[in-house]
Amino acid sequence: MSNMSPNAILRGAQLTLVGAHRALQNPRLFTSEHYKQAALAVAGGIAISLLIKIPVVVVRTAIWILGFFTNLENSAWDNEVVDGLTFVEHSVLQVPFFLMSLMRYITPTLDQMFMESLDWVDRTYITKHKSDNPRNLRAMYYPNLRLYSKHGPTATKKKPWDAVVLFLTRFGRRAFISLAVYILSFIPYVGRFVLPAASFYTFNNAVGTQPALIIFGSAIILPKRYLIMFLQSYFSSRSLMRELLEPYFSRIRLTKDQKRRWFKDREGVLFGFGVGFFVFLKIPLVGVLIYGVAEASAAYLITKITEPPPPPGEEKDWAEGQVQWKNKHEFLSVPLHLLDANNTDVGAKDSALRAGGGEMEGKKFS
Repeated sequence: MSNMSPNAILRGAQLTLVGAHRALQNPRLFTSEHYKQAALAVAGGIAISLLIKIPVVVVRTAIWILGFFTNLENSAWDNEVVDGLTFVEHSVLQVPFFLMSLMRYITPTLDQMFMESLDWVDRTYITKHKSDNPRNLRAMYYPNLRLYSKHGPTATKKKPWDAVVLFLTRFGRRAFISLAVYILSFIPYVGRFVLPAASFYTFNNAVGTQPALIIFGSAIILPKRYLIMFLQSYFSSRSLMRELLEPYFSRIRLTKDQKRRWFKDREGVLFGFGVGFFVFLKIPLVGVLIYGVAEASAAYLITKITEPPPPPGEEKDWAEGQVQWKNKHEFLSVPLHLLDANNTDVGAKDSALRAGGGEMEGKKFS
């Protein structure tokens, strides 16, 4: 459980709050352009809410019409059908989350928010350490990353529609598997073991056999509805992190194997960060705005779990060195109050840093 340890997950959840706080301090997020995008996001949220209600409205209308021909007063199946359809949409297929993620491929706003927030993180870092020796400061992230094309090399540049098709393919595959597992869980006798078996298979690779067995045993006891919500929260949190980090990986190109190992070495922190925002994304209408905050916060996260990129043309050898998270132990062990250390009171900070394990160790994470 070295990568999915409780400490790593907790640290990721803490970064949800710290990253959101840092992102919301950026005055550029409150310019007229961003107000316009916020209004569009709210309008998009209303449209999404109406869109996902269409199947329910259709079913309710069909049941209402059926009521003219049969007596439904003493029957509860009509309400069960509507409730079941709503549950499938929100908890099995995750339709609202899908539509919010799709917005990335329709408008460049989220990519712009990531890069602008990365610039803000760099400028905040310089301001906080303006009294420090410049040779002891980390390199900047934004100046080099903005020089990379977000489409990769010109020879391999993809059309926007290709990215949409790839996203729809990924989501469609996940939705098909989720729906298939959900349907199989209704098979008499063996159906009750489908979801526990799926949870064991999922977590055996992530956290190890013993924790997976505990989850398997709990899954047999838990009601099906809560188990589905638990599994989908796990998968959706992982998917959310991949979407939030897309502005970074669209510029920093890793091979498929390198990217798999990159996520594997950081999966505990990424899961904690993703599940923290996923909870807020479930809030109707507001979730669309939270998605923008999550994207801005991902820029802060990048500065904690990877090193500043080199100038374009020098990234080939550098990329392999980024697969392993080099300062993982230091980052996971630093006290929470030093996670976003502040230089406003130098004397107090120096004392706190020495108590927390050294001055330079504290500066590394601010």
